[in-house]
Amino acid sequence: MNTHEKLNYLELPAKDLNATKAFFTQVFDWSFQDYGPEYTSFSNQGLDGGFFQSDLSSSTTHGAALCVFYSNDIKATQEKIEKANGMIIKPLFSFPGGARFHFTEPSGNEFAVWSDKD
Repeated sequence: MNTHEKLNYLELPAKDLNATKAFFTQVFDWSFQDYGPEYTSFSNQGLDGGFFQSDLSSSTTHGAALCVFYSNDIKATQEKIEKANGMIIKPLFSFPGGARFHFTEPSGNEFAVWSDKD
């Protein structure tokens, strides 16, 4: 749904579009629509977006914004990420109100998962 002056779309780099698509399909059950060989989009994931072919990746160490997923079962989500060749780069840690971890997907983009559930 397009809402006036609200975040609507997110674009991220991907070194390997096919590996990135396979990862998000396996872990989060995303589907993609390709627009040529260098761009793919996703929708119905809370925020629509896409991945564009690039040698760069999104990382908080370089000042990038952090996209954070929510999980009802953070340990199960972490297992799915690791099984799909995601790399945990900041292990599970607690903070007031919950816990989270950071990971990279096959193209090197950093994401996090948080939960307010034990």
